[in-house]
Order: sequence, then structure tokens, then C-alpha cells
Amino acid sequence: MDRIKHSRRWLGGALALAVGAGLSVTGMAGTAQAADINVAKNAGFESGLSSWTCSGGSGVNVSSPVRTGASALKATPGGLDNARCSQTVAVKPNSTYQLSAWTQGGYAYLGASGTGTTDVSTWTQGGSGWSQLSTSFRTGASTTSVTVYTHGWYGTPAYHVDDVSVFGPDGGGGQDPDPVVPPAPTGLALGTATSSSIALNWGAANGATGYNVYRDGAKVQSVTGTSATVTGLTANTSYQFQVTATNSAGESPKSTSVTGKTSDGPISPDPVVPKHAVTGYWQNFNNGATVQKLRDVQNAYDIIAVAFADATSTPGELTFNLSPALGYANEAEFKADIAAKKAAGKSVIISVGGEIGNVTVNSDASATAFANSAYALMQKYGFNGIDVDLEHGINSTYLTKALRQLSAKAGPRMVLTMAPQTIDMQSTSTEYFKLALNVKDILTVVNMQNYNSGAMLGCDGKVYSLGSVDFLTALACIQLENGLDPSQVGIGVPASTRGAGSGYVSPTVVNNALDCLARGTNCGTFKPAKTYPNIRGAMTWSTNWDATAGNAWSNSVGAHVKALP
Repeated sequence: MDRIKHSRRWLGGALALAVGAGLSVTGMAGTAQAADINVAKNAGFESGLSSWTCSGGSGVNVSSPVRTGASALKATPGGLDNARCSQTVAVKPNSTYQLSAWTQGGYAYLGASGTGTTDVSTWTQGGSGWSQLSTSFRTGASTTSVTVYTHGWYGTPAYHVDDVSVFGPDGGGGQDPDPVVPPAPTGLALGTATSSSIALNWGAANGATGYNVYRDGAKVQSVTGTSATVTGLTANTSYQFQVTATNSAGESPKSTSVTGKTSDGPISPDPVVPKHAVTGYWQNFNNGATVQKLRDVQNAYDIIAVAFADATSTPGELTFNLSPALGYANEAEFKADIAAKKAAGKSVIISVGGEIGNVTVNSDASATAFANSAYALMQKYGFNGIDVDLEHGINSTYLTKALRQLSAKAGPRMVLTMAPQTIDMQSTSTEYFKLALNVKDILTVVNMQNYNSGAMLGCDGKVYSLGSVDFLTALACIQLENGLDPSQVGIGVPASTRGAGSGYVSPTVVNNALDCLARGTNCGTFKPAKTYPNIRGAMTWSTNWDATAGNAWSNSVGAHVKALP
């Protein structure tokens, strides 16, 4: 062991002495011109040792291991012979040449002598796999030939060499008849990224006549230059890229990889909510109802509320986690579904709250966090509004601030809906009713939940039982007569008996209630003093439960809403 240590230390000293005497590990850098060629002959040893001379018969042509082609050089040091193999190449005076070779096995040197300027050399300790040695040299004013060589080191195992390249101007000897596979390109870098493309650029590889571009391991493009733009990508998605160099001898190994991400795609224009609209909640979870992708939501729904956003540890802040139970391959597919629904004239909004969800907005800081995070979700996914379905109490003062900040960011086309429980809309003194009136100028519709409720007072002061036309009309009347515009009032009911614990009514009852409010017909014992022909429509929990029940609710109520005056 001690002898090995001394041997390695002496080898390093010998290299340092060579550098001090005028050799260089890196040589002088230069830029190859487009007309440069590989002036080495039999560079891949495909023709045995033709053009090469190896000291003491130390070199042989072998078929394994090879890097490319069918042959490579194996040279074995012995005694005082370091297994030096060399050839003289024709060069052009005052020119720069890039010298490289692929080696494996024992210690291996690569160098050039007789350059007329500074001779160069570089080396490696070797190993079990192929690695590239490279350096460069410049010829003197009268230099027309240079000796390039490889050798091993005394007492070390045999080394192997393949794909030698002396790349530079033709010195009169012409192109190597056996071109070598070029090295892997270096310097791969990202350029401009759009929502559907990413630009790439890289450094030229010696001997390359073309390049292949790989995306996530698959070849997607071939080019002749050192740049490319990969198109057809998905917005807001990360991709890994590599490139290879090619010529008539083959394809280089892949370059190091870079990861690029496309930008967010343009948000599709916000559709206009129709005069009479049907709202449906879409479940971002599987609770036994029909599992739907957003594209599967029935066409009858004009406003689709994605249920639900999630709270973070920061008060007021929202996030969204797409459930794996829905079968989406990735978020990009989900975003594409949102864009398609919007293109079809539907509004897709993010709902906040639900039975078990809660977001606390009770300070200026939490109001700002709510607005900023909600707007970020709108930007990321393409939502064009928000639904407030907070069922555990709200602070109307700060939630008003939050919604106004959000509206200022999103613009006048933002869809804002609410789904309070019946108890929350009994009086204008409740926080929910105050919130609705506070934001009346930016409010789209309040779809009060006429389910999971006890008996309630109607606008005439009488008590009405859950599940009747009277219950739906008399409770809607409270909102209609206490500040909300009829276009901001909707009837919220379950889509099936399994959609809520109580409060289900048949689609016929919903349609009768709408007729009573809009036309003054099909009323129960309660009949409003006037009609509200501009009443917005109806809402259901949920599109999934509707699908489970064979779309009976949307088929009936959807068509009826569209036929309102």
C-alpha cells in the first residue's frame, strides 16, 4: 500500500515537471471554423493500426471494448515501455486544433508534439468506462505537421483508445476517411419559454454535422445548428432536455440535462353568466357519488363551482389540491378541462368552505392573503370567480375587504357566488346577509342552501317546513325584499336524496317554486305580493349526485331555468 502511494505521488510530480517544462494540460483555446475537419487518419482504429505506430509492439487492434464502430486500440505498457502510439498529421500553419480521444482502462495520456508553439498533453487515471480526454494546440508559423500520440504509464494496466479527433483546418491531408462519432455537446442552456414552447442553445461539438434534441428521454427534433425551439408543450409544465451530436459515424452520448418550465397559458376570456343560470358544485373528491372529470359535467350547468379550495397555515390563504381520485394524469389536463368549459360559455369558479372546510378572514392581513391567494388560483388554473360557502361563521367586515381586493385584481367580469345556510339569511343583521349587501355591486348570485335545515320563517313572518314549494319561495322572498336584486337570488337544493341529509325536493317542486317567483304561478299557500321575472335560477349539490341519479335534476331544472321569462 505504501508503495502505491509513493508511485502515485511521483506520477503527479512528473506531470508537474512536464508542465513546468512547457507542456500544457489545457493548451490554448480556439474556435473551430465551419470548414474544419478531423485531420487524424484511422481515428477509430477501424483499419487496424494503419497510420499508427506503437512502441515495442505494445499496441493491438481489438473488438472489445469499443466505444463506437467495431474496433479500438489496446496498448499495454511493459518494463520501460509506456506503450506510446502515435501518428503524424498534416496541419496548417498558424491554426488552432482541438485534440480529443476517448479512453478507458489504465492510465492514459493524450498529447501533441512538434506544434511549433507550445506542445500539449493531458491525462487520466482511467477507469472501467469510456471518458474523454481533450485539449488544444496552435501551430507555428511554418508548422505543416504535428505528431499526436497516446501512451500509458509504467507498471499500470493496458489502456484503450477510440475515436481520436484532431479537429481543425485541412493541412493538405484531407478528411479522415473514417470519421469518428462526435463528442456530446456541452453548454446546453435554456432560452425563452412561452406557454407552449421552450428555446434551447448549446455549444458546437467537434465533427458534428447535426444535433438531436431529446425531451424527457424521447427524441423530438433534429437540427443542423446549435439551437432549437421545442414546441407543442403544455402550459406551466416542467420538461427535461438533452441534446446529442451526430455525423456519418453515428450519434454522441447525450449531453447533461437541463430542466425548463413553460409559462402559464393565457387565461381564456371570462364568459358572461346568462340572465337565468344553473349552478352546480363539482366534487374534487370521491364520496360515493359518480366521479367526474370536469369535462363530464352536464351541459345544463352555467356556473360550475369546484369544491373545494383548501386553507393553508397562513390565516386567510387558499390553495388547491387536485384529488388523485378523479383520474387526472396531471394538472395540465385539469386546466385544459377548465379552458374547454369556459370556451363553451360556462363559468368555472373555485369554492371556499363546505361542510368541513374553513378559512378564517378576520383581519386586514388575512383579507389580503385571501385576495392574493384566490387571485393566484384564478391565474394558475383559469378560474373566473369564487364561491363563498363558509359554514362555520364569517366576519363580514374583513371578508368584504377580501372580496373587494380580489375584484380589483380580477376585474368586473369576476363571478362571485355565495351559498349560505338558511339560518344565515333570515335577517339583514346576520353576517352573511351583511356580506351579500356589502358586495352587492360585484355579487353574481346567492344560492341559499334549502337543505339540512329545520323549519324557518318566511318573509310573511310565518313558519314553513323544509321540503315544500312554500319553504323555497317564502325564504327566497326574504332576500328579494331586503336588498338583493332578483338577479342575485337563486334556489339551492340537493340533486338527489343522497345529496344531503334532508331537504331534497323533486325537480318539479323546484320548477314550481321558480314559476311562483318569476310568474306568480304554481305557488303553494304562500304567494309573493309581486313577481320577480329576473330571478337568477337554481343551484344544486352536486353535479356528481345529479349524475348518480341519471341527471334527472339537470335535465328538468336546467331546461326550466332557461325557459324563465
